[in-house]
Amino acid sequence: MSDELIIAGRTIRSRLITGSGKYRDDRLIREVLEVAGCDIITIALRRIDLDRPEDSVLNHIPEGKILLPNTSGARDAGEAIRLARLARAAGCGDWIKIEVINDQKYLLPDNQETVLATEALVNDGFVVLPYMSPELATARRLVDAGAASVMPLGAPIGTNRGLRTLDLIEILVEEIDIPVIVDAGIGKPSHAAQAMEMGVDAILLNTAIAASDDPVAMAQAFRLAIEAGRIAYCAGTAAQSTIAQPSSPMTGFLRDDDETGEME
Repeated sequence: MSDELIIAGRTIRSRLITGSGKYRDDRLIREVLEVAGCDIITIALRRIDLDRPEDSVLNHIPEGKILLPNTSGARDAGEAIRLARLARAAGCGDWIKIEVINDQKYLLPDNQETVLATEALVNDGFVVLPYMSPELATARRLVDAGAASVMPLGAPIGTNRGLRTLDLIEILVEEIDIPVIVDAGIGKPSHAAQAMEMGVDAILLNTAIAASDDPVAMAQAFRLAIEAGRIAYCAGTAAQSTIAQPSSPMTGFLRDDDETGEME
């Protein structure tokens, strides 16, 4: 049975999407992408230096990758739209990750402004992947607006706390027909595996790899965890029970003698 991830008509081989920020040395990015096998990489528009292209982060991204600029820093839909158009003008293509955040403490997305930006940019020919707080009504509005995926947070950005919104994400997996990509909060490979076992389509993370002691090794760990979690989901995990269930027969090891009552 085919198990392809398709976003906006394109087949995506890797269910791991990573970013290009927070590395102690940007030269690590190329090796991380090779080990992780990522097809899609996010970039912040502010890291693309149009005046000094030799210093641009784009120099460290291999050809053939899908660039996913984000609208980091946008506080409303209008700012997100302007940033998306700047990214396209800078040669980053038509894919865009919408981030609209006006909460500076927890960095939680503004779902209402995100829907408005998504609708406008879809109409402008963009492939829009919106970052959102996991809420079903908003997800449905994003689908109606033409989003290519929904990207609910697992926990606030950069916290590495894992799936603190697990139950809400599970609802989106059950109810939303476009890809569900967990974005933000994933800190360990086990977090990623848990999300994949639940049925999400992909994982986007950055800090957990870039801020680790060995980003290349951590990228490999996340790749393997995501692959394992997806295989487990497709295989169908065993049902849970509130009481013990023996894995081997509890009878038949010894035979009762019906006449004497003695054991043979």
